[in-house]
Amino acid sequence: MSGQSKFDEHADLVQKMAEALGIDLTEAMMAGNWTPEDMQATVKRCLGCTDPAHCKGWLTDNAAGSEETPGYCRNKDLLEAMRVRLTPAS
Repeated sequence: MSGQSKFDEHADLVQKMAEALGIDLTEAMMAGNWTPEDMQATVKRCLGCTDPAHCKGWLTDNAAGSEETPGYCRNKDLLEAMRVRLTPAS
């Protein structure tokens, strides 16, 4: 897999993980709460994951949403903090 397509694969995983948590990264960016640099750093952490296929399976199993990311996610703390900060309380 080429470097760009691997980056794109992990960018998609980050986007889908955020969506599973109820985070709209596009909206966060428009509100000034998320920058392209934030996304790049988050994807770079994700690129260090040794089992993206497992993540894809988790995302499929949690398509309806989740309150937390799986324990192995390299962006767990960041995404969960964003979820608390950016999503309205139910």
